[in-house]
Amino acid sequence: MHPNLDRRASRWLAIVSLSAACARGGGGVAREPFGTTHRGEAVSVYTLKNAHGIELRVLDYGGIILSLQVPDRSGRLDDVVLGFDSLGDYERGSPYFGALIGRYGNRIARGKFTLDGRTYTLATNNGPNHLHGGVRGFDKVVWAAAPFERGDSVGLVLKYTSPDGEEGYPGTLRATVTYTLTNADQLIFDYHATTDRATPVNLTQHSYFNLAGDGKGDILGHVVTLDADRFTPVDSTLIPTGEIRSVAGTPFDFRTPTAIGARIDRDDEQLRYGRGYDHNFVLNKGATGNEPTLAARVYEPTSGRVMEIATTEPGLQFYSGNFLDGTLQGKRGVVYRHRYGFAMETQHFPDSPNKPAFPSTILRPGEEYRSRTIYRFGVQP
Repeated sequence: MHPNLDRRASRWLAIVSLSAACARGGGGVAREPFGTTHRGEAVSVYTLKNAHGIELRVLDYGGIILSLQVPDRSGRLDDVVLGFDSLGDYERGSPYFGALIGRYGNRIARGKFTLDGRTYTLATNNGPNHLHGGVRGFDKVVWAAAPFERGDSVGLVLKYTSPDGEEGYPGTLRATVTYTLTNADQLIFDYHATTDRATPVNLTQHSYFNLAGDGKGDILGHVVTLDADRFTPVDSTLIPTGEIRSVAGTPFDFRTPTAIGARIDRDDEQLRYGRGYDHNFVLNKGATGNEPTLAARVYEPTSGRVMEIATTEPGLQFYSGNFLDGTLQGKRGVVYRHRYGFAMETQHFPDSPNKPAFPSTILRPGEEYRSRTIYRFGVQP
């Protein structure tokens, strides 16, 4: 376990390492073709395995997590992320299943921001607002990929250079994202970027999870704990108002373990705006410097699976799959109905370029953007 997860473990229910549930031998990395984009670019899928049977499949297109096999309390493997079987399905209309998001994860109001006296105009691809990097964000490009194997881990290094002006953003941004799967049952995301002009940067990962298994019903019974005393309420277009509000006495209080469905249908303005949970939570950050701190814990009672999330980021966007409506057919022909998956995107706050009081997302020449998020998997007896 990461040292900061150990440090704060007394605040969370214990989980059992997956090594106690199953031991399946050595890990490794394999690469296979996964089709060609409509632009004629070859795409590959990389399969990463650890010693306890966890298997991660990642595309170099969009850094997409295609599948993630995790054992339950009996050692039975299930895929716990939503997605598609073909590259064409991802290109035609994915709601960011499994994708690496950039340059800016989440929304920017009206597709505009002003930086150093100049106003920049971005695509408005989510109602009146800009979402997840625009029409062709980092989720829709082919990244240069390099797999690696180390003593206790396997991984994939993804690199992409976003040219000046791409999707309206200033500066040439050089981004590197490393996915690492460890024998401690951790999936680690390390983000790094540099720029030659000041630009907003807010990278994140957008997997949709169902810890019971992909396609096995809705996620309303999942029990969530968030280390967040506050959240950022939104307007009717899901842009933060600028207020930072206490979760106390609201349906957004997940400071103690609470089922996702316990309060999701309450008559609450914020829940009406999001059609459920689609909000940024302000994480309680300890005095740990740049090290990840525990932010979230999700427990699925039928399987016993647990996912803990630690991050260096100040916020976490909790999305309860409210816009899934049965029109998408996923892997193995599964139809994704309302709230069949949830996302927890570690990130800076939405619309930060237009909210000076929020933590800054501006990266300048000579600086380095660095961020780390850790998912740890286990089981609860």
